[in-house]
Amino acid sequence: MKFLVLGADGYLGWATCMHLSERGHEVTGIDNYFRRNAATQFDCEPLVPTPNLAQRVRLWEALTERKISIHIGDITDYHFLQSVFARSAPDVVIHYAEQPSAPYSMLNYETASFTLKNNLIGTLNTIYAIKESNPDCHLIKLGTMGEYGTPDIDIEEGWLEIEHKGRKDKFLFPRQAGSLYHTTKIQDTDMLWFYVRTWGLRVTDLMQGPVYGISTEEADLDPKLMPNFHYDEIFGTVLNRFIVQAVAGHPLTIYGQGGQTRGYLNIKDTMQCVYLSATNPPEKGELKVFNQVTETFSVNQLAEKVSSTGNRLGYNVEVRRYENPRVEKEDHYYNPTYTGLRELGLQPHHLNEETLDGMFEVVEQYKHRINHDAIFSGIRWK
Repeated sequence: MKFLVLGADGYLGWATCMHLSERGHEVTGIDNYFRRNAATQFDCEPLVPTPNLAQRVRLWEALTERKISIHIGDITDYHFLQSVFARSAPDVVIHYAEQPSAPYSMLNYETASFTLKNNLIGTLNTIYAIKESNPDCHLIKLGTMGEYGTPDIDIEEGWLEIEHKGRKDKFLFPRQAGSLYHTTKIQDTDMLWFYVRTWGLRVTDLMQGPVYGISTEEADLDPKLMPNFHYDEIFGTVLNRFIVQAVAGHPLTIYGQGGQTRGYLNIKDTMQCVYLSATNPPEKGELKVFNQVTETFSVNQLAEKVSSTGNRLGYNVEVRRYENPRVEKEDHYYNPTYTGLRELGLQPHHLNEETLDGMFEVVEQYKHRINHDAIFSGIRWK
């Protein structure tokens, strides 16, 4: 198949480009280097040095004899996006190209405004580009489990049947996000569902939980191919942050009571989930929704796993509770359904000692690059 990956320079985007290329598909990637530039602006660059896309593509081809085509540009520029669609003629579009950080979206007016414009216009442009170039093209959109919030009922897989006054109907599961970033993801889902119904598009919306991990099978070929591993407060996910904090001798940053519970998955499983979605497309006029997680943990449980592993490996890991800078429930019910991708063949990589040991080992190799000032600054929701 011909794949177009939007956000090809990101933590997941570059790994996805390699994963698809390794399996013999024709891959084109787009990125505007937002995260690279923002990381420089906020002095929170990734732990492992990452060459730019042109350099990584050349290295990938030298190692595998497989080509990935790259275009540097912004998908909020509709004419640029149209031109790439015309040249690449994709069968599948994988859309990662959004401002991906809840803290960034809550910093100030400028970052909030950028988040809204970037995320919503980017998705709208992608929808229109598909309609005008190939309406049968399958759009895989990376959503987030954060769309659902933390309701006091079981979270179904995208949809909910409701009986009201003797009548029944099926609706998208109610959503109540905890940040502006997550709210734009809700708006993405609503927009996609509208255009699926109106134009008969084929869309898979992946409600992904926080991702952890440093390497994939393809990235293991050379350290320069590794994903952009962030550990800072703006772009780092919680488990990745905790492991860097443990190696750096910084207390693990538990916000409030630490009972915040979410669904997590290994970056290797993100590759599986995206590929399974691509090879099992929806029908014309269908919106498939999968909850893309493999396990659920509270922040306290993750901190216990990291401290236990870290202490076993010889690190003196301290756990500290901080006043929660976010507006969120710290002790709540959380029971999401996540069976759809397993039924398609997902073989999860669970969070075990081997996985944690491997992450500690890589972080130790790059310990000299840890910027302690980027670990915690207390970005507040209000």
